[in-house]
Amino acid sequence: MVLHRPHLTCAGIAFALYLHHLVSAIEVPLDLPQPPTITKQSVKDYIVDPRDNIFIECEAKGNPVPTFSWTRNGKFFNVAKDPKVSMRRRSGTLVIDFHSGGRPEDYEGEYQCFARNDYGTALSSKIHLQVSKSPLWPKEKVDVIEVDEGAPLSLQCNPPPGLPSPVIFWMSSSMEPIHQDKRVSQGQNGDLYFSNVMLQDAQTDYSCNARFHFTHTIQQKNPYTLKVKTKKPHNETSLRNHTDMYSARGVTETTPSFMYPYGTSSSQMVLRGVDLLLECIASGVPAPDIMWYKKGGELPAGKTKLENFNKALRISNVSEEDSGEYFCLASNKMGSIRHTISVRVKAAPYWLDEPQNLILAPGEDGRLVCRANGNPKPAIQWLVNGEPIEASPPNPSREVAGDTIVFRDTQIGSSAVYQCNASNEHGYLLANAFVSVLDVPPRILAPRNQLIKVIQYNRTRLDCPFFGSPIPTLRWFKNGQGNTLDGGNYKAHENGSLEMNMARKEDQGIYTCVATNILGKAEAQVRLEVKDPTRIVRGPEDQVVKRGSMPRLHCRVKHDPTLKLTVTWLKDDAPLYIGNRMKKEEDGLTIYGVAEKDQGDYTCVASTELDKDSAKAYLTVLERPDRPRDLELTDLAERSVRLTWIPGDDNNSPITDYIVQFEEDRFQPGTWHNHSRYPGSINSAVLSLSPYVNYQFRVIAVNDVGSSLPSVPSERYQTNGARPEINPTGVQGAGTQKNNMEITWTPLNATQAYGPNLRYIVRWRRRDPRGSWYNETVKTPRHVVWNTPIYVPYEIKVQAENDFGRAPEPDTVIGYSGEDLESLAKGLREYQVVRGEPGRANSRLPPQKVTGVLLPMSQRVGDVGRKHSRNPKAAPTDVRIRVLNSTAIALTWTRVHLDTIQGQLKEYRAYFWRDSSLLKNLWVSKKRQYVSFPGDRNRGIVSRLFPYSNYKLEMVVTNGRGDGPRSEVKEFPTPEGGTSSPGFPAPRAGAGTAPYLRIRQPNLESINLEWDHPEHPNGVLTGYNLRYQAFNGSKTGRTLVENFSPNQTRFTLQRTDPISRYRFFLRARTQVGDGETIVEESPALLNEDTNGSSIWDIRALANSNWANITWSHNYSAGTDFVVKYITSNKTEKSIPVKAQTPSSVQLANLTPGMVYKLWVFPIWSSPSEHSYITFTTSSAYTKNHVDIATQGWFIGLMCAIALLVLILLIVCFIKRSRGGKYPVRDNKDEHLNPEDKNVEDGSFDYSDEDNKPLPNSQTSLDGTIKQQESDDSLVDYGEGGEGQFNEDGSFIGQYTVKKDKEETEGNESSEATSPVNAIYSLA
Repeated sequence: MVLHRPHLTCAGIAFALYLHHLVSAIEVPLDLPQPPTITKQSVKDYIVDPRDNIFIECEAKGNPVPTFSWTRNGKFFNVAKDPKVSMRRRSGTLVIDFHSGGRPEDYEGEYQCFARNDYGTALSSKIHLQVSKSPLWPKEKVDVIEVDEGAPLSLQCNPPPGLPSPVIFWMSSSMEPIHQDKRVSQGQNGDLYFSNVMLQDAQTDYSCNARFHFTHTIQQKNPYTLKVKTKKPHNETSLRNHTDMYSARGVTETTPSFMYPYGTSSSQMVLRGVDLLLECIASGVPAPDIMWYKKGGELPAGKTKLENFNKALRISNVSEEDSGEYFCLASNKMGSIRHTISVRVKAAPYWLDEPQNLILAPGEDGRLVCRANGNPKPAIQWLVNGEPIEASPPNPSREVAGDTIVFRDTQIGSSAVYQCNASNEHGYLLANAFVSVLDVPPRILAPRNQLIKVIQYNRTRLDCPFFGSPIPTLRWFKNGQGNTLDGGNYKAHENGSLEMNMARKEDQGIYTCVATNILGKAEAQVRLEVKDPTRIVRGPEDQVVKRGSMPRLHCRVKHDPTLKLTVTWLKDDAPLYIGNRMKKEEDGLTIYGVAEKDQGDYTCVASTELDKDSAKAYLTVLERPDRPRDLELTDLAERSVRLTWIPGDDNNSPITDYIVQFEEDRFQPGTWHNHSRYPGSINSAVLSLSPYVNYQFRVIAVNDVGSSLPSVPSERYQTNGARPEINPTGVQGAGTQKNNMEITWTPLNATQAYGPNLRYIVRWRRRDPRGSWYNETVKTPRHVVWNTPIYVPYEIKVQAENDFGRAPEPDTVIGYSGEDLESLAKGLREYQVVRGEPGRANSRLPPQKVTGVLLPMSQRVGDVGRKHSRNPKAAPTDVRIRVLNSTAIALTWTRVHLDTIQGQLKEYRAYFWRDSSLLKNLWVSKKRQYVSFPGDRNRGIVSRLFPYSNYKLEMVVTNGRGDGPRSEVKEFPTPEGGTSSPGFPAPRAGAGTAPYLRIRQPNLESINLEWDHPEHPNGVLTGYNLRYQAFNGSKTGRTLVENFSPNQTRFTLQRTDPISRYRFFLRARTQVGDGETIVEESPALLNEDTNGSSIWDIRALANSNWANITWSHNYSAGTDFVVKYITSNKTEKSIPVKAQTPSSVQLANLTPGMVYKLWVFPIWSSPSEHSYITFTTSSAYTKNHVDIATQGWFIGLMCAIALLVLILLIVCFIKRSRGGKYPVRDNKDEHLNPEDKNVEDGSFDYSDEDNKPLPNSQTSLDGTIKQQESDDSLVDYGEGGEGQFNEDGSFIGQYTVKKDKEETEGNESSEATSPVNAIYSLA
């Protein structure tokens, strides 16, 4: 962090700008009579654009308001006579308007403005008006220039004279800039100089261009064309100024000579205050170098600058001390010459004492002083009201003495404006100063009751501008005290300001300024308030961060609370744009997902209306390096090659390593392999190569952030083949069946094959020196030997071979043929029919048809093994157990005879299981475990046992086939041990998931502790011991101890200090001793070093897959938080939470039945390791069920369905009414008489007289409607019997008894009963 000191204040800056006014003349208020004063005028040499109107400025003040007149070329200029000329109102500015035509050149000349009122006349300077000119280039024919190679050449520009002078530059006719260097360059006069001409100079033409300022036009001269005569025209060369280039071209090398200026010496005159430009251009082969010196001393320090490839020396703001002799030295390897330039500095007039306005009271004396200097010394001329003082009326109170006018006993009416003109041959100065004779009592010009605010310990001033004639005396007083304030911390100035060197708090108060002269007095009050300075107490610090991280730049400010504070941020000294990735806060700036573009200087600027403070820090963003590029293969050899690359940008993190990878296109094309690794300080390496590989390389750069992208691959390089130099590794021989041996090995890779057609020669024989070798050549890394005896050792060799030859003789390894695995499988199959039906597996029979009793599977396999397999035949004997401690035992046993192994001895195994706990009602897992003891041994140790438990143990010996018979079961108890941590499994228990010691802070006054009983007490639990101590930073309080009974698992601590945190040590205790200690700390109180803000009462209301989180805090409003949670399987997530009331957030997509740790902390902070709570989601998704019958949507749906059914039924009835009569009879078996149409017959006529049968139906002989397709009957779908009908007869004829339907062949059409058809019928 860089704090910018000294502290800057706005008042301090204004004060510095004001100091030069403290001794200036007192201004006359404009409401008092006074002569004119020129306030604004055009420059002396005034060049105007001919396309615009002309404005010649002249403004003045005075009382009465001045009137203006002009002279042109020394004669009165009558503005009223020229319609194009006007004068601005209440101003003397001339406006010459050309909108209606006219030539601006007609108004060129020398203008002077006169401002007059009753008390005198003021003059402006003489303004020389000129119109800008941009004349055309004269037409000329430019011939081809022939020049010898190596000769000097200058191409003249000679631009047309413009006003102001044009800017010159050289280009080709195709508008390409001419390349310039120490051999070819442009002089100050615009010419183009060649120190020596080369053949390539003829490849383009050369055109001089002039750019005119006012017209913004560029004029181009006809181009020059060069023809270079050379002795070797066909020898191409591309290097310029190469030392061997000239001799190679046949060009004679020459000593330097000056092209400009000519000769060995010259002189130059320059005016004081302007820039001096000295120039030396020399020819020669090779092109000379130019150096500058001053005779008798050094070049002016801090004012000199070399330009135009050292051919020009610029001295800025020349003064008389810069006169003298300067010389330039031109040198090449052939010699050197020098040119001396004598510099003379002249000076136009400049002021030593410029006359100031003089205000006198009647009878007072005074003087005007006009002193100027120059070279030559200027002449002084006095004028009064624009006329030479010699020609003015005599004034006995005035005396002219050279550069001074003395006034004595002046009287009212003597007011006038005096002009002083200082001139020499290089220019002139004109100054106006009036003499005003007034009789005015004191007056205060400042506003009444001013309020001045200043930063403590800063310099300040209190202003009290005043006026009076005679000039009043002014005194300052504080808080009405009688002592005048002047001296010590105070300094009173003549213009009425009171300056304080250092404003202190005790300097606050009311200050009174009193102005007094013989005519009276005036006073004013100024109130001073001293404010505390604005200070950045914690500014940003230089940081080095990785890309994508979240850096925070601090800016904590302390300021006066009565002043409004504004905090702004700058990046690289420009205002910082706060986008979506940045968050500006009260005390800092956070950048989310920092990127490379965020790197730079960050400045925090804290400002008030009075002062500001700033602090700067540099943020460095680390990224993975850029990929290496431009890979090149050199030094090609049979077994090596040099790889060179150009490193990419390290992106602020130094490259530590380079990884060289290769790819080959035969064995694994497209797959890249690591070849070698090199330090980050090199970019070239010799790579070892293998024969017969078509290599392609790429390079990856590595820094602390990560690895770069791979480089673009290099070109391929093919090495020649050779015979293999190594044989396969990992050769093994083992049987997969009882009559074979499978030989396998690790094949050679692409860099080990060394040649085409890689193959392997496999040799084997029984382990007998007299045995003969068998061999086979294969290409795959596997060969099976058949018809081998059971479990017999073999000697095996595998040798690599390609088309170039064989590898060296391989080593011999021992392998074994197969064991009798099929016997075990056969035995198991036979056992399926033990005591059952022959040839049928018991699993295929119903349970009641299986005879005999099935034995346990372990016993069955053991029986089969003993009967059919070649497992070990004997079990370890004399197994003895010695208890070492509560968790370990020592075993010894008698080894089995090797003849009983029936194969290769693998290991001894001790199977053990926890049978019970010595504590009552404690469930234990009886899972069997085992410990292996490889090799032929007779002792070992079994550890990780549970204390205070009963165990059982048995032993076996194993070979490649499996376990042998088990030994006798041994029982043993483990003694009581120390407990595990409360709520945690015992050491070496290796099982169980336990909750945590939970610490909650419901408020700032208390802390609640809760723990669980040990999952494995390891003995009889006698109680708990709790030790705790308060701590704050590195300070710790005394340790307090609490003891609890075995059943107590809660404790509440009443805090005495709400700021400090607490550290707790909890352990359980048995009769043997204490268990492991849990150490936890109370949640951290964040920002406790500044304001004691903290978070407490964090609560989680969890369901199966979500949880509501709430908390309390006393941070400031607007504070954003982060909720971080982690599962028991270490999955971590963070959620930002915006400021809200109350503080809460819902966590979604949680895992049912999972234990979570959760932290809550402000977004600018980080979580404390122990300031978390835990919660557990429920094991299954549950939801409160409601009665669907009471839901509004369900009731509405049912009503809609009922309404729809009702409408359909009504349609059906309407449709039925069109179908004829429906008989209602008492006797359901009686047939309806087709001729019965009377009401007495019991029939009801529901139809009109003209009622017709329904479409698509047929009429039967008895007048009824015959169905084309039979109706479905309820009887058809029932159990038989007669149909049932309602008494109203509404469905008679739709459903009939089956026998009636047969007799009548149906009464109705099926369409009449279809709701769909009924709806269609309505249409």
